[in-house]
Amino acid sequence: MKLTKMSLVAALLIGSSAFAIENTKVSGNAQLFYQTSDAGDKSFFEAGNSTADIGVNIDATTDLVKTDAVAVSAGAGYTVLTTLGLENNLVDGVWGGAHTYTGNSSSLGAKVDDVSWMREAWIAGTAGKTTLKAGRMALDTPIAFTEAWTIEQNTFEAAVVTNEDIPDTTLIGGYIGNSNGTTTTNQSAGSGGIVVAGAEFSTFGTNGAYVIGAINNSFKPLTLQAWYYDLLEVATSYWLQADLACEKVPGLMAGVIYNSMMADATGAKEDQVVAAMLGYEMTDTFLAKVAYSQVNSGGTLGGAGFNTATDQTYAQSKLYTEAWWNYGQVTMSGAKAVNVTVETPAAGYADLGLYVTSVDHTAADSDLLEVTGAVSKSFGPLDTSLVYIYAKTDGSDASNLIQAYLTLNF
Repeated sequence: MKLTKMSLVAALLIGSSAFAIENTKVSGNAQLFYQTSDAGDKSFFEAGNSTADIGVNIDATTDLVKTDAVAVSAGAGYTVLTTLGLENNLVDGVWGGAHTYTGNSSSLGAKVDDVSWMREAWIAGTAGKTTLKAGRMALDTPIAFTEAWTIEQNTFEAAVVTNEDIPDTTLIGGYIGNSNGTTTTNQSAGSGGIVVAGAEFSTFGTNGAYVIGAINNSFKPLTLQAWYYDLLEVATSYWLQADLACEKVPGLMAGVIYNSMMADATGAKEDQVVAAMLGYEMTDTFLAKVAYSQVNSGGTLGGAGFNTATDQTYAQSKLYTEAWWNYGQVTMSGAKAVNVTVETPAAGYADLGLYVTSVDHTAADSDLLEVTGAVSKSFGPLDTSLVYIYAKTDGSDASNLIQAYLTLNF
């Protein structure tokens, strides 16, 4: 599936329980992503309307020191992105923005170059209930995170500390120095480019960013989050979130989010977004959710709630209303969005999902309706998904996309 769900703290850094790894563990996957559309004067499966890419990810973790007082581990992740010569043959585009080109990049030219990079390289140490992780890593904080929906993943060079001495509470503090997420979107690169060409790392924002957060679960049905970000010389941001799993009505869920983003410029106006979600899940039967979000108009940044680690125009968000494919819509200034999600395992044969997002924009002829249907099934280590996406923006023709995802885990 496109939206990968991860534990927030687990994605931030390796917790103390993860040091149970014996010596060294190696894992990874090989992926093939394909997309075709009926846009323009071409039809489905024609090369001019199709993109594809192949990715291989290898990860390794190892214990360096493990005593009763201190545990130290290290990890690394490596990515290879290749077209295997598919471009300008079966397809005219690729998924990854990390590719470089031989020829005219705006039309992909004669050749799309293979690219590979060290996605992660970190060391982590735990003493008591405090863990420090430093190096190149994936992050999953509310407004600076690794987007895992496409064939490539943006990562960060950072240092993060967590502490769990307070019962039912995790405290997080960190500094993000560099990242390889896009600062300008290279749409010519393909369907899902979120990493800069060559996967080169550079300063995050203008001079890096500080982040502090707290996650509390003292009242077991309720999880509270509070985050503060200082993107140096760019903006400051607050993220508050409360998610409830009702004990008296098992399966009932609800949540609210508030985010504020304030540019550092003199006379800047605050960008704010509020979101709410209500849902119900019957185990092994179905899940249904409805959500609403609204962004204020007139803010200096022109949006709120977006992932500051990738380009605002196409960045994924953590809002409950986030679209399945057309990212950047629900976080725009003045946007009012409604999302309906229905998922079912279909009697164990396959996982079915229906995702509908409607966004009302203040600008004329810009409202969006996106309807996505997905079928997913695993065959041992092989995960497969087939997806259909219908998207209609007022004032323009509707688009239809068909996507296929194959992931072989090892």
